Amino acid sequence: MYQRQFHKIQHQTTAHLAQTMTLLNMNLGELNQEINRALNENPALIVKEERHCPTCNHLLHEGQICPICSRPRGTTTDESIVFMSARGEFVPKSSNSEDEIFTDENMGSEELILEEYVLRQIISDLKEDERVIAAYILNQLDEDGFFTEDLEDVSGYYHVPVRKIEEILKIIQKADPVGIASASPEEAIRVQLNELRENRKVPETYSIIAEKYLRQLLKKQFKEISQESGISIKEINEAADFFSKNLNPYPTRAHWGTFRQPSTEKNQVYSNPDVIISHLNNDPDQPLLVEVIIPYISFLDINPLYAQAIKEANEETKPELRSDYEKANLFIKCLQQRNNTMQRLLERVSALQKDFILKGEKFNKPLTRAQIAGELKVHESTISRAVSSKSVQLPDGKIIPMSLFFDRSLGIRAELKEILAAEKKDNPLSDSEIVKLLSKKGFEVARRTVAKYRLMEGILPAHQRKIQKHK
Repeated sequence: MYQRQFHKIQHQTTAHLAQTMTLLNMNLGELNQEINRALNENPALIVKEERHCPTCNHLLHEGQICPICSRPRGTTTDESIVFMSARGEFVPKSSNSEDEIFTDENMGSEELILEEYVLRQIISDLKEDERVIAAYILNQLDEDGFFTEDLEDVSGYYHVPVRKIEEILKIIQKADPVGIASASPEEAIRVQLNELRENRKVPETYSIIAEKYLRQLLKKQFKEISQESGISIKEINEAADFFSKNLNPYPTRAHWGTFRQPSTEKNQVYSNPDVIISHLNNDPDQPLLVEVIIPYISFLDINPLYAQAIKEANEETKPELRSDYEKANLFIKCLQQRNNTMQRLLERVSALQKDFILKGEKFNKPLTRAQIAGELKVHESTISRAVSSKSVQLPDGKIIPMSLFFDRSLGIRAELKEILAAEKKDNPLSDSEIVKLLSKKGFEVARRTVAKYRLMEGILPAHQRKIQKHK
């Protein structure tokens, strides 16, 4: 009896987690469709006639935001007010015209599949015949971004030495996301450590741990690692903390979640933000007001007639009715959990990235999904799903992907664009000169990194900029 009960509880917990993660991965439009699908398929699920705030249960009128949850928490303007909002159809910020809201800049940068995104970064570093090989490698990556084919097979197919394939792989691995096309998590970590060493001091013992003990580190078997390697437990603890904040054994997951390409519904994502950030009473001196938007039809309930129908049903129909009832109850709970996770995420992110929200890209703080996951005590994949395909409207009306809050290169790239905008037209700056100017502004980056960021922004090398400006 106890064993059957245990299996049932375990099954329900697994189903709860799986459905919550699925809902969490959806943007506002997708969530709306999923709720409609659930309503159409399950008669036990209904939409409440009265709308109540999902947080405090205050009765809401149509289009109203909760007057309780949208109040300041204290006297300070530093703390953002974050709450769930079902404001209905999205209306763009009134101070902007439709043309201003839907400019190319506000719609975000062109969305690329992973292979093209990487290839664009490295194409200037490759010869014509090498580009074909690089494209082949990128198209053979598995879901985690690893390249596991035999290099001799690739070498034989393209009639080039294995050494040439290895050189191309090294160029790919240094692109963003760093470590892509590695053969294993250990190699990805090793590549990322080598990249970090160009700009900061990294203990040699970290490479030993990454090379030989990564899987034990992930399992927190610090004592075993210490006994085998002779490295102190304190240093292993420090390495674990460093790895979690700066490295990712599965490089594509940090940028692309579990998908090989972003959502193709670009207009839907960027014209209907999942989060709207403004100022309380539209006063810049007041706290930030962060609305996490939920669909109106997400005010769900169990059909009150269903419990009675189950009691009165015969043995043949009762299991089906009970199944509908349990599915409806589970869906409501998972939806609430999804909303709760989104609210907690935005509370933390809006606090950490307040300067970016108010002042622009230059003020973006280095922030990782792993860091937020640690603070909220959830798995990193939970944060990746919560961020995936979501968009945010900033106080100035601009709509951006939520993933920009976690783009650690954004501040440097913004500074780089400013530097290049001010360069002399007849004497463009070289990448080495840009490195020195960035260093003066507090950004220590390698020349190769500058070249990578420049290409990510679609900016040509110095000699080509000079030719272009003289045309």
